[in-house]
Amino acid sequence: MSKFQLLYGFHALTSRLRHHPTSIHTLYVDGERQDARLREFLAQVTAAGHHPRMVAGERLDRMAGTRRHQGVVAEVSPIHAALDLDTVVDEAGADLLILALDGIQDPHNLGACLRVADAMGVHAVVAPRDRSVALTATVAKVASGAADTVPYLTVTNLVRTLRDLQDHGVWVVGTDDQAETDLEGTAVAQPMVWVLGAEGSGLRRLTREACDQRVRIPMLGSVESLNVSVAAGICLYETRRRRPHSSASDPG
Repeated sequence: MSKFQLLYGFHALTSRLRHHPTSIHTLYVDGERQDARLREFLAQVTAAGHHPRMVAGERLDRMAGTRRHQGVVAEVSPIHAALDLDTVVDEAGADLLILALDGIQDPHNLGACLRVADAMGVHAVVAPRDRSVALTATVAKVASGAADTVPYLTVTNLVRTLRDLQDHGVWVVGTDDQAETDLEGTAVAQPMVWVLGAEGSGLRRLTREACDQRVRIPMLGSVESLNVSVAAGICLYETRRRRPHSSASDPG
């Protein structure tokens, strides 16, 4: 088994060049692509001291397992999170904002959640080690660089982790379309964790019961549920908007 992982796509590889350039082992580029975007990317690669290999696009298709690699694929060393959850909690203090994902198995959903988490200043994304997707090349591409900037921490037991956070004074809020309280009734001016489940199935029973508060996102149309990354964006934006000294703009 190779000790390297694959990354592909301009955003994912540009982020890796910016944040962890020494983790890139070999970079492969479609030799037939000559457009301005690729030339700009290659200039960044050269400036970082790397020498890409020009190969046929068909080889990149086989390596990535998809044609959506944009002509750039790299073998990279895994980036191990330098932080554990206790460190995240201690360093964030009263501003702590964590996104916990219960049973998200679609790599596109995880990638989109990481991208939203980065945009909203989330300190970490937490998920159970089992029943959750790992940080794959697809996740990294969809995350558009956020996989390198937002710690993705997997835990053995999500319910136990939530209870440990509660012991540290962290408020745990889960989304539940059957909850009586809607999003506006959420207390946000404190260290908190948003807990979201997969679209359709939602939170598992024990996870739901571990929450301090359960709230629903008001739905005005005909659809019954939202994609988890869309729901995460709504919840996290509302949190940042209502917190003191928030950097999110307040439309009202």
